[in-house]
Amino acid sequence: MPARALHLLDTITAIDEGCAGGVVVSGSHGGVSSTGFVLGAPARPFAVFFNDAGVGKERAGIVALELLEAIGVACATYSHDSARIGDARDGLQNGVVTHVNAPAAAAGVRVGQAVRDAAQALGVHSQ
Repeated sequence: MPARALHLLDTITAIDEGCAGGVVVSGSHGGVSSTGFVLGAPARPFAVFFNDAGVGKERAGIVALELLEAIGVACATYSHDSARIGDARDGLQNGVVTHVNAPAAAAGVRVGQAVRDAAQALGVHSQ
């Protein structure tokens, strides 16, 4: 696995071209509005982690999984009970993965895994 840069974004609205090819841990929920910032980014990250925000009605808090899978971006969510919404560092340090899409699973991310360990599986070597 190639080495990948880690980007901690308390809000996914801060995503930019500097995140291209990297691993983003966001404090944002994984809903449609958040996903739109990834889809609209000038260059796409390799992987994105979102807070699952309790999943919500009709899985609204984790819809990013399928939307990003459709364009080949690895995506996982971590439990709102394990890390604060809006706090990417807490997501990295304390988050526990709750859902993964197919590209994330293929890259070695697993449900129940610590986000910091999942980031390592994706090629992040310094946190």
